[in-house]
Amino acid sequence: MTGSTRRRGRFGTEPPPTGAAAQDTEPDQESVARAIALRLLTSSPRSRAQLAEAMARKDVPDEVAERVLDRFTEVGLIDDAEYARMIVRTRHAERGLSRRAIAVELRRRGIDDELAGDALEQVDADDEEAAARALVRRKLASTSGLDAPTRSRRTFAALGRRGYPPGLVARLVREELAAQGSTADGDLDGLHGEA
Repeated sequence: MTGSTRRRGRFGTEPPPTGAAAQDTEPDQESVARAIALRLLTSSPRSRAQLAEAMARKDVPDEVAERVLDRFTEVGLIDDAEYARMIVRTRHAERGLSRRAIAVELRRRGIDDELAGDALEQVDADDEEAAARALVRRKLASTSGLDAPTRSRRTFAALGRRGYPPGLVARLVREELAAQGSTADGDLDGLHGEA
């Protein structure tokens, strides 16, 4: 008897006629889709579009993904409106991002424009200006040993990366530098063409 014959005889046929191994060893696509969604939602909230992308990467058929996502939405495990509001709150309060930068992030995460617009209403122009002013103050304080033009450029760059419009940043930098008894007006005009 060869080793493979001996093994087959010793362990039985594959799959065995009874027991758990006799069951279908391939999970159905709906189970796969549910497992993907639950695994991702356990680590952090996700949008419906993010979950659909993850399922597509694992070759879950679209109709199966839609069915599972509809059920998860129905029971409240997926809520794009609440997810968008959470992103707006955290990105604005913790990272100081502008409405524009947050809108780009929401779009990248698959939140439709209407839901994104509703969520962005949490941050009004006054909130955005207050956040920008706090960032300007922090950046100017961290560059206090440098000349005014360098401080201005670095502040512009920092706020630009967070999506703040140049006109607002120029005004706030001027105001904060004036409050500190310094000025960089000529440099602001040259850098961004904003008066």
